[in-house]
Amino acid sequence: LGMKIVLVAGCRHQIDLRLDDIDNEEGNDGEDGASLGGRVMMSSIRVTDEETLRVVKEEAGFVRFEIERRLARSLRLHGGLVKGSESLIGNVVSGNFYSAQPFGIVDGIDYCWTGFPRKVETDRIHQVHETNDIVLLTSLGVSPSGEIFNVNSEFLAATVAGSIGASKIIYFNVHGTSFQHKTTGKPVQNLRVSDAKNLLAHYKTRIHPKGFALVDLDGDSPQQSETLRTPGSMETLIKVGYSMVALEKGVKRAHILAPENGALVQELYTRDGCGTLISRDLYEGIRRADVNDVSGIYDLIDPLVRMGTLVERPKSQLEKDIRSYYVYTRDGLIVATGQLKRYEGGFAEIGCMVVSKDYRRGGRGDAMLGYLERLSLQCGAKKVFVLSTQTMEWFVERGFREVPVESLPPSRQALYNKKRKSKIYMKEIDGDRDLDAAELWWSNK
Repeated sequence: LGMKIVLVAGCRHQIDLRLDDIDNEEGNDGEDGASLGGRVMMSSIRVTDEETLRVVKEEAGFVRFEIERRLARSLRLHGGLVKGSESLIGNVVSGNFYSAQPFGIVDGIDYCWTGFPRKVETDRIHQVHETNDIVLLTSLGVSPSGEIFNVNSEFLAATVAGSIGASKIIYFNVHGTSFQHKTTGKPVQNLRVSDAKNLLAHYKTRIHPKGFALVDLDGDSPQQSETLRTPGSMETLIKVGYSMVALEKGVKRAHILAPENGALVQELYTRDGCGTLISRDLYEGIRRADVNDVSGIYDLIDPLVRMGTLVERPKSQLEKDIRSYYVYTRDGLIVATGQLKRYEGGFAEIGCMVVSKDYRRGGRGDAMLGYLERLSLQCGAKKVFVLSTQTMEWFVERGFREVPVESLPPSRQALYNKKRKSKIYMKEIDGDRDLDAAELWWSNK
């Protein structure tokens, strides 16, 4: 399917079980004694002393070879062989694709052999992908001096994804906790970056640049404290935090899924998915126009009016209809505009789509179209149409299809200019996931 995959294998569960067994054998409940070895501090980072590092090495090695074994079997059964040879289509390659550095001493605690990513070998990863192989990373990173460090796997995944310019990062949520709308009770499947930031701010959760999660348990808010002390809720918030790290490093989409059979395929290859999708705010800079924008909009559309591409819109008309216009600004300059009109029967019209000639290759037209489509959906209009005499192909490439005048709502049919003979193109939007898929396509162009 053309995917270039990097797997980051964590082994926290296996390490916890081993350390519990060791504590039980030694008759230590883990709370007494001076050593902090193996203890998980600050919600996500383990103190890795010499004994714990030995356990981490053993469990990381076991997880690595178990994944390689299972993937090799699957690739042999389903991947097939390269034509004319005995070589498999795709293999699993693991190794030192990143270097690590020590975490150091934080708040008086020496984290010993706990570390965080120092440098990702992006060229080597791309070389492996060129041969259709899968890159497998573990939480063990090696420093230039040869020291081995235990690295947080979620932070490692976010760092690697940002370094290689990944389109998606996918986290599995062990407890399977998801978000629900507090009014409707329905699952929340989509979050924008701004929504995720607000969520993390509300629960006072953030990710430190070294990769550990900081969660402020607010004693003044019993409900918040109760939520954060629920393992599934805490884990989900931390996964959202690491997702934000990846998005801020340039990754376009982050998915959080329950580890259920078929969940990955359902999330990636069905319209509705089954997890939570967090996407970058590709519409930053777009806002509703006001009367102060009339002159800027007029100057932007006037060349196209004189060419006959757009219908003439005098400033008085623009001022009258200004609340239906939206503008894309950069450093205070209007570089794109669009208009959205609602009609009866769940219809909406997108018109006056113009991008300044100096900014036409930056995806701003797609961003404006996507923004207006989302507004239409939020207003209950699932059928979006445009009228065009020159730019028909652009809309066809974005999912619109030509329809007759009779497909328009009655009130818009009455206003149709038969002399201009504009062609009509319509698109039905089923939900946010349709728009998310479209965004991923044009944001990768």
